[in-house]
Amino acid sequence: MADNWDLVCDTYQRALTASDVESKSDPENEPYRSKYRARELLREVRALLGPEEDDEAARLGVVEFRLGVNHTETEEMSAGEEHLVKAARLLERCRLSHDCVSVYIQAENNLGILWADRGEIIIAQTYLESAESLYCQYMKKIGKPPLDPDEHFTSEEQRLTEQERAKRFEKVYTHTLYYLAQVYKHLKQDEKAAQYCHTTLQRQLEYDGYNPVEWAINAATLSQYYLGKQCYMEARHCLSAANVILSKAGQIPSPEAAKETDEAEQERLDHLSQKKAEIARCWVKYCLNLLADARKKLEDNIGELDADLQEELKAERKKQEDEKEKGRKKAVLFGSSDVYDSILAVEEKVDCSLPLDFKEAREVFLVGQNYINEAKEYFQLDGHVTDHIEVIQDHSALFKILAFFEEDYERRCKMHKRRVDMLEPLCKELNPQYYLLVCRQLQFELADTYYEMMDLKVAIGNKLDELDSHTIKKINSLVQAAIKFYEMFLDSLRSPDKKFPEKLEEDVVRPALVAKFHIARLYGKLITTDAKKQLENMQTSLSYYTFLVDYCAENEEAIKSVETELELTKEMVALLPARMERLRIQVSSFS
Repeated sequence: MADNWDLVCDTYQRALTASDVESKSDPENEPYRSKYRARELLREVRALLGPEEDDEAARLGVVEFRLGVNHTETEEMSAGEEHLVKAARLLERCRLSHDCVSVYIQAENNLGILWADRGEIIIAQTYLESAESLYCQYMKKIGKPPLDPDEHFTSEEQRLTEQERAKRFEKVYTHTLYYLAQVYKHLKQDEKAAQYCHTTLQRQLEYDGYNPVEWAINAATLSQYYLGKQCYMEARHCLSAANVILSKAGQIPSPEAAKETDEAEQERLDHLSQKKAEIARCWVKYCLNLLADARKKLEDNIGELDADLQEELKAERKKQEDEKEKGRKKAVLFGSSDVYDSILAVEEKVDCSLPLDFKEAREVFLVGQNYINEAKEYFQLDGHVTDHIEVIQDHSALFKILAFFEEDYERRCKMHKRRVDMLEPLCKELNPQYYLLVCRQLQFELADTYYEMMDLKVAIGNKLDELDSHTIKKINSLVQAAIKFYEMFLDSLRSPDKKFPEKLEEDVVRPALVAKFHIARLYGKLITTDAKKQLENMQTSLSYYTFLVDYCAENEEAIKSVETELELTKEMVALLPARMERLRIQVSSFS
C-alpha cells in the first residue's frame, strides 16, 4: 500500500480539483464534464485501496461519500443514494471515532437533503436528527475536533490545524441544523423551525461561514415569524442584523456608476438591490404590525382612540419595560461584539414597544415610510407591477393607521387625502383585463378612504353652528367620489353582459355587501335643499338597503359576514318608508 500511497493521494486531490475548481469553467453543452472526470478519478482511488474489511474502511467510506455527492451533483439521485448509504454502512462501526464522525454526519446530511428533495420529509427528518444526535454525542464524549474527510488522503505535514478542523466540523453541524429548520418548517412545526433557523444564523456568524445576502434574507424571513408571534424585540433584532450583514455584501452604486460595470457584476448588483428592497419591505411590515397592534389595544367599540385606556397602558408599560428588555435580550443576540454594536445602532432607530400616542406612532410611521421609499427604488411600476402596487398599498396602510392616532379631524382628513393621491393614479393606469383583483382592491380601498373622509367632514360640520356652502360642497363631492369607486368595484363583479351575479363568489361576499350598505348610507348623506332630489336619494338609498336584506334572506350563509351591517340595514328598511312618506306630504303641500 505504501508504494502507491502517493498515487492514491494525488488521484484523490485531482478528483477534488476537477469537481470543485475545473467544473466552474465547463462549457454549457457539457455542464458536467469535470464532474464525470472527478467520478472516474474517485473510482481509480477506490480500486487502489485495499478491501473494506481491513483498516481501509474509513478511507473507502470517504470515497463512497464523495461518489454519492458527485452523483447527486449530476442529478443522478438513485446512484447518489446508493453510494451515500454504502458510505454510512462502511463507517457505522467507527462513526463515533475522531477519524470518521465528520464524514458520517456529512453522509447523513446529504441523505437528508436527497430525501427532502423527493418530498419524503419524514425520512429526511430521520437522517438529519440522527446526524444532530451523533454530533451532540461526539462533543460530549470526545469533544476534540475530528479529522476532516479529505485529510484521509493527505500527508502528515499537510494535515489541518486543530482550529481549522474545529471550524470545518462546526460548519458541518450548522448545515445539519439549517436543513432541520427547513424540515420542521415543512412539517408546520413553526416554533421549532424558527428556533433552528435562529441557531443556524447565530452559528454562521460565529464561525464566519455564510453568504451575506443569503444570511440577511434568512434573518429577515425569520423576523416575519416573530412578527406573527408579536415578539417585536426579536423581529427588530433580526431585521437590524439583516441590514448590517447585507451591507457587507458591498455598496449599491448609483445608476450612472452601474452603467460602467460588466454584465456579471451588473447581475450581482441587481440581485443585491432586489434583496435590499425585499428586506426594506420586511421592515415596512414590522412598522405596520407594530402600529396595527397598538391600534387594536387602544380602540374603543366604535374604532376611536380610548383616552382612559391610553393612560392606563402607558402606566403599565413603564412598569414592565425594564424587566422585559433585560429578560429577553439574552436569548436573541446575534454575532460577535463588533457586529452586535452595529446591530444595536440600527435597533435604536425604531422602538419595539407598542406606540401609545401620536408622537410615538409618527416615529414608527416615519421609519416605515423611509423603507417604503427604499423598496420603491427597486420595485418600480415599470417591470414590477404587482410588487410596486403592494408597496404603495402598504404606504397607504401606514397613513391609515397613523390617522387613528391623530385627534385633529382636519389633519386626519389630510392623511386620508394622501392615500387617495397615491392610489388613484394607479387605479387609472392599470388595465382591469390583466389586473382584475388588484383593480378591485384599489377601487374598494379608494371608496373606503373617501367614505372615511366624508364621515370626518360631517363630524367637522356638526361642530359648526351652521353648515356653510363650502363644507356642504366638500361633503357632497366626497360622497360622490366614494359612490363612484364602490360602483366601479361592484361593476367589476358583473358578467360580460353586465348582469350582477345572483350568487356572489365567497371571497367577494363581504366586500360586495359592504359596498351596497355604504352606498345606501352615502345617498342618505347627500345634502340638498331640493325636496324632490332628497326623495330620490332616499329612494335610491332604500333600494340598496333592500338589496342587502333580500340577498341575505336568499343566501343565509352570507349573514355571518355582515351581521352588524345587516342589523342597521333592517332598521333603515323599516324607518325610511315613513320618512319618505312625511317628505312626500311636505312636497305635495308646497306644490
